[in-house]
Amino acid sequence: MFANLLGMVASFITLSISTLGLWGIGVMMAIESACIPLPSEIIMPFSGYLVSQGRFTLWETAVAGALGCVVGSALAYAIGRYGGRSFIWRYGRYVLISHHDIELADRWFAHYGQGAIFLSRLLPVVRTFISLPAGIAKMRFDLFLVWTFLGSLPWCYALSYIGLKMGEHWETLGAYFHRFDAAIGIILLIGLFWWIRRHLRHIKTPSDRS
Repeated sequence: MFANLLGMVASFITLSISTLGLWGIGVMMAIESACIPLPSEIIMPFSGYLVSQGRFTLWETAVAGALGCVVGSALAYAIGRYGGRSFIWRYGRYVLISHHDIELADRWFAHYGQGAIFLSRLLPVVRTFISLPAGIAKMRFDLFLVWTFLGSLPWCYALSYIGLKMGEHWETLGAYFHRFDAAIGIILLIGLFWWIRRHLRHIKTPSDRS
């Protein structure tokens, strides 16, 4: 079933890019960066394959992809800042997120947000969702956009280059990237487990609540 779903997603991506050209690359990457898990590991290698066919240049695909990332990320950022933040202030306690946690996130993004945004754009899974917490933490929007573009450009370029070199065999890359996705997913689950355990311990320990 998963294979069939992935095949449908891949068909949608390839048809969109084949029809819309560079605009299609930008739109697909915008969707991927707006917290919708449309795999860039399909979007950009297929774009690289089209480079090998002479339809685009490598830099055209990379820049189109990176600009799409900026657009989609800006949308996710706005949702986090103007909708997600108030939602978490009101209901966060039900999922073990306190006001203190939000204040810590604000300070962390103020100090490390630029590096975090840049590095997250180079990581599968994380790159798709990082914009939402950045918006919730009210990271400076101009810096968010700059570092989103700077982090997305090498990612898009590298995947396009791999697709260019692989040519018509670009589809075989999916199996390799899914292994990275699984590894990142496991790390995130471990982090989530630690988060829940830490907060439950604080709830049960009177000295921690005081």
